[in-house]
Amino acid sequence: MTILSRRAALGGLLAASTSGVANSAASQPLRRTPSGLRIASSDNAADRVSFRTRLLVSGPSPQRYENSAPPSGVEQIEYTSGDLTLKAWVGRPVTNSDNLAAVVFAHGGFAFGAEDFEMARPYLDAGFVVITPMVRAENGMPGAYTMFYNEVDDIVAAGAYARALRNVDPSRVFLAGHRVGGTSAMLAAQASTQFRASASFSGSPDQVTFCEAWERIVPFDLTNATELEMRSPLSYAASFKAPARLFHAVGEVCGPDMELTAGVARAAGRDVQVRAVPGDHFSAVPAAMAQSIAFFNMLA
Repeated sequence: MTILSRRAALGGLLAASTSGVANSAASQPLRRTPSGLRIASSDNAADRVSFRTRLLVSGPSPQRYENSAPPSGVEQIEYTSGDLTLKAWVGRPVTNSDNLAAVVFAHGGFAFGAEDFEMARPYLDAGFVVITPMVRAENGMPGAYTMFYNEVDDIVAAGAYARALRNVDPSRVFLAGHRVGGTSAMLAAQASTQFRASASFSGSPDQVTFCEAWERIVPFDLTNATELEMRSPLSYAASFKAPARLFHAVGEVCGPDMELTAGVARAAGRDVQVRAVPGDHFSAVPAAMAQSIAFFNMLA
């Protein structure tokens, strides 16, 4: 059964889910995503301990890449994630200050390029240390591509690296990401307590929706609902461990699922809010990032 036929079979759940949203004023909780996935009552971090993804295809990331040297003033370092040694670029602001805040920025797409660091440069210009990690299976890195699952461990590991950096205040390590990285940022913010706050730009809260468009590069069993739930921030919206802001371009397809994610999170007492920004998938990012900088500075 393909993901499309599975969604058709679960079509009746859409009405039930949207009914739950419509009746939220009557305190009726959302129990299913509009695509039919379960809204988990358990904690994401706890479920990750016991769950092991089953890959139908084990190999490198499907995206082509070109490795390049970091720009002047930016260092390429190695960090460890489990038994893997991975790479990241680190930029440090020009300052003699101690106790700096840091941002781990999860890039878009399934390969890292110099443009990904440039997207995150406003954080550096605002005085944050910036870490842009490469995750397993991309850019020649070791490990297998799992599409939003084991890669989350790498984002968390990059956060641990940031917390240990000299002159970085370990209580002020933030997390952000764009598109694929925005999804990973949401998941890492649900899986780990080490981030002070997070921001997601155009991340995908529901992987049924995402995988319908990208089924050709999905390495896991799409008929297994748990595989999709473990990769869907909406399914674990109550698991956010710190304040989060979810940004999307006005009218972007991920917007409604972001609103549902924030609603489920707030019902569980989490500080998660959505911000719609004029522009498109890319042109909205600078204004959204400026808002995230103000948000991070408010908490720092």
